[in-house]
Amino acid sequence: MSLTAPSEIAQRHLTLFENKHVLLAGELEDDFARQLLAHAKSVSVFTTHHGYATRMAGTGVTVHAGAEYNDDQPVDLVLFYWPKSKAEADFLLAMLTHRLGANVDWIVVGENRSGVKSIEKRFAPYGHVTKQDSARRCSLYYGECTSPAPQFELAAWFNDYPLQIAEMTLTIRALPGVFSQKSLDDGTALLLKNLPAMEGDVIDVGCGAGVIGTALLASNTKLALTFVDVNHLAVASTQATLEANGLKGSVLVSDMLSAVSGQQFDAIISNPPFHEGLETHYHATESLLESAPRYLRRRGQLVIVANSFLRYPPLIEKGFGQCDTLAKTRRFAVYHAQKSR
Repeated sequence: MSLTAPSEIAQRHLTLFENKHVLLAGELEDDFARQLLAHAKSVSVFTTHHGYATRMAGTGVTVHAGAEYNDDQPVDLVLFYWPKSKAEADFLLAMLTHRLGANVDWIVVGENRSGVKSIEKRFAPYGHVTKQDSARRCSLYYGECTSPAPQFELAAWFNDYPLQIAEMTLTIRALPGVFSQKSLDDGTALLLKNLPAMEGDVIDVGCGAGVIGTALLASNTKLALTFVDVNHLAVASTQATLEANGLKGSVLVSDMLSAVSGQQFDAIISNPPFHEGLETHYHATESLLESAPRYLRRRGQLVIVANSFLRYPPLIEKGFGQCDTLAKTRRFAVYHAQKSR
């Protein structure tokens, strides 16, 4: 697997990793951690992304996956990949400095357009980092944590906002880095206004903070809802959203439908992702659309909302034989298909 540009700039400084207990965290996308095994005393990663954790399993790198880092193994050096969200960066910096403590060296890498240039200011409460290198429109900063965050409680990082469904007001709870963390996005709002009637078992794929499935459950408590997302922060957010509204559902960490292989549902609903990092990717959603019929019972429904410019209708038609557009704006479209047999 080729290295990302941030990893390539880190690769220019391999001497910094010699004989160190290294932890990689943040926007991890490649296998640079494996390369570091030849230089560091030990290499581990902390990721909130289930797909990345699965990919790194069995490589010799110690993998810690979840919404929180709780390991107590020694760490001398953190290689931190700047995430796409500054709020998520603040969240991870507070968590990791608190859990790892003082006298730990930090290397921070990221693409300049990602906002990595703000690291000196954002790291200031914990110590100091200074710019050491730049290449391929990326920057590398190096320094030390001398004043770790005095406390870290996951509950303090949730953002709550209201969601009005008919005459009900629901509470949505979301952690930093989760889609629509601060307010309802326009695409999901359009989907909620145009959802067809549903019954039975429903799965919300790429659930984020659980907005769509929670709205369905609140309107029809007879539904059985399963929520899946590849991001542990999203899974924790959905669980918190359900609890805040006194609702129950099955919440699973899953790369699309992988965790429910062999199961079938009466409806699949989704506001599927098409961004990863700073680049645009469609393969996850394309995989969902191609495999959806296998996960649906007879007369089962697929309902998704997507940016209008994305060419999803042909993929849906290929699997279902038809694709209806329930609603469309300049930016978004709601697509619907039903399995005939």
